[in-house]
Amino acid sequence: MTNPTTFSSSKTVSEVSDVILIGSGIMSANLGAMLKRLDPRLTIQLFEVTQGLSQEASDGWNNAGTGHAGLCEISYTPTRDADGCVNVGRALTIFEQFEHSKQFWSYAVATGMVGDPTEFIYSIPHIAFVHGTNDVNFLRDRHAAMMLHPFFKPMEFTLDASVIGEWAPLVMEGRAPAPVAATKMESGTEVNFGKLARKLINWLGEQDRCQVTTGHRVTGLCRDGHQWLVKATCLASGEKRKHRARFVFVGAGGGSLPLLQSTGLAEVSGLGGFPIGGQWLVCDDPQICSRHNAKVYGVTPPSSPSLGAPHLDTRRPDGRRQLMFGPFGSWTTRFLKQTGRWTDLPFSVRAGNLGTLLRSGVRNRSMVRYLVDQSLQSMQDRLTALRDYYPMANQENWRLVEAGIRVQTIKKVDRGAVYFGTEVFQAANGTLAALLGASPGASVSVSIALEVIKTCLPELLSSADGHARMKEMLPTFDEDLKQPINAGLFEKTSQQSHETLQLS
Repeated sequence: MTNPTTFSSSKTVSEVSDVILIGSGIMSANLGAMLKRLDPRLTIQLFEVTQGLSQEASDGWNNAGTGHAGLCEISYTPTRDADGCVNVGRALTIFEQFEHSKQFWSYAVATGMVGDPTEFIYSIPHIAFVHGTNDVNFLRDRHAAMMLHPFFKPMEFTLDASVIGEWAPLVMEGRAPAPVAATKMESGTEVNFGKLARKLINWLGEQDRCQVTTGHRVTGLCRDGHQWLVKATCLASGEKRKHRARFVFVGAGGGSLPLLQSTGLAEVSGLGGFPIGGQWLVCDDPQICSRHNAKVYGVTPPSSPSLGAPHLDTRRPDGRRQLMFGPFGSWTTRFLKQTGRWTDLPFSVRAGNLGTLLRSGVRNRSMVRYLVDQSLQSMQDRLTALRDYYPMANQENWRLVEAGIRVQTIKKVDRGAVYFGTEVFQAANGTLAALLGASPGASVSVSIALEVIKTCLPELLSSADGHARMKEMLPTFDEDLKQPINAGLFEKTSQQSHETLQLS
């Protein structure tokens, strides 16, 4: 089924819905599918501004395609406790959240919602690689701390350059002698979030009392009694539509901030956004690509917290193996890659957030300079960065690809600080929620959907039937897998998910 805008007249579609989803990314896809499985009677309307589905942050090269589980991302374990041990708390949380994602996606496969899992998820080793004495010592301590938990028991660690060369040949060939270290987890994954989102939304669109409408821009949200009035415009005809719903989820990526500002909610006052563009170097040469089968992450440079760690990855966004390196930053004032305008950032300025944005600009001057410098880089500059991970890289084998745009949330209470991560905004009355921020958003989107349901639509889980339906989708949704007592449950459910998803 291809990106529908209408369905057969036999279906029941109304301008008054139980739920309206704005945006067709992986977050809306997971939430919509989970809601419909929890209560098949729900009326759900989804709006997407582009003619296709999942064309922004979820699609192809717009993201790294990493199934973030804390396995190789050193940025998820950046600090030490008072006793000198590396703090792995955030990595444990993200690992558990990604387990939820795999559980739901395996349920979707088993019930025929998304078809063949090999079309959207693949097994691939996740490697953390460092060089230099300080970083080698940190990675050794990180491995020691992670090995204390059942999640990371299979993680391998080595200081042997020849072993690292077997794991990732391109990383070690031609490298000057120096202290090196690496960890490897074979259970890592690559995920085509765009393809998965399209499969889930196409399934949703086939269900009774559900409609997927593309080519419509949502222009405003306002309260209408106990419901939300959602205004949308058809981009092809200019026709204006009004829909009402008791719950609205805004999963419009960078486009979420303007829509939140239109609500007039007190919680939105002072909320601002900082757009960050990205770029990748991509290699298509089959001989080079065949010699690298891993996602290799390094240490995040102090100057680029907005982008995270550089990484050299195997990618298969269209089924064939390619290599990707980055990310590189780029300066932009647009909030969306496909449909954004250069006026997005200026037009987001309000009296309530002007002070917040000014403080953020002053406090983050180095980051702004960094993004401008990144935008002005030459191909030779980018190749120099690549050679830190692939010393023998040649310029003729690589091309530059534009990545997606992330809008980082800036809040008045943070006094100008910019926090890089994923955040869910929820109205105080629980009738509206929105996803803001970036990594690890797509990977943990199932857990985010679960939290939205718990907070905003708790009645769906309060009955014995609702609880049982959620247990079918997420067997451990009401368990804390991080607790050592649940090690057996983790092993059992993880094995089941991997078998259904055909992960090695």
